[in-house]
Amino acid sequence: MTHAPQRPQDRPSLARYRFLIRQLVLRDFKTKYKRSVLGVLWSFLNPLLTMSIQYVVFSTLFRSDIPNFIIYLLSGIICFNFFSEATHLCLMSIVANASLIHKVYLPKYIYPFSRTLSSSINLLLSLAPLFLMLLLTRTPITLAILLLPFALLMLFCLSYGIGLLLATLMVFFRDTQFLWGVLSMLWMYLTPIFYPESIIPKNVLTVYKLNPLYHVLRFVRTVLMQGVSPEPKAYLYCLILCTAPLLLGLWIFRAKQDRFVLYV
Repeated sequence: MTHAPQRPQDRPSLARYRFLIRQLVLRDFKTKYKRSVLGVLWSFLNPLLTMSIQYVVFSTLFRSDIPNFIIYLLSGIICFNFFSEATHLCLMSIVANASLIHKVYLPKYIYPFSRTLSSSINLLLSLAPLFLMLLLTRTPITLAILLLPFALLMLFCLSYGIGLLLATLMVFFRDTQFLWGVLSMLWMYLTPIFYPESIIPKNVLTVYKLNPLYHVLRFVRTVLMQGVSPEPKAYLYCLILCTAPLLLGLWIFRAKQDRFVLYV
């Protein structure tokens, strides 16, 4: 008994669809700045303006406890902004492309993946003001900065994983977009973006550290502010806590994707 050969589209790969992914990323990026006077410049200004406002508000409260508060705050804002933007874009990625899903066969994971990639462009652009502030504050830049891509990769994996979960939920439960708006705000306050870890009560610190963004930010700040490599367990925490949501998201997304066409 012979088996029918597997069709090419049954073996999707990023390499095969790289042209399409590039077009989707460009579309998302252009749409974001459509009819914007400053355009891409907002990727530079947004973290700086947010930092300026929060710096004025929080510096009097926390600055004495946090050395180099400007870098501490700006690194937190940039990382969380990427996470927030990527997950919100992924959430709508399947529903917003309903017409394509009905008309053309494509691996559905491409839609949230392209949204996360388009957010990554903004993340990379946002690093420019961060490096500018490093220079202005005379923060020593050491070879440890070469470890920064690891943290950004872990942040990408976390955002894409959560994005896959949200995209799946959004297809079946349209209230997901409103619920995630509240949960993402809660997540922001549970992440040490503008306040020091020292204010967290010790009896809840173990649970608090289950937040993968906590470990990503700690890694980034160690590299930038201390100019050294984090301890080995910091790599392990980032790897486990950021890839676990990715694996879970891939598993659930793959299990439900064949039903998307019935609900979008």
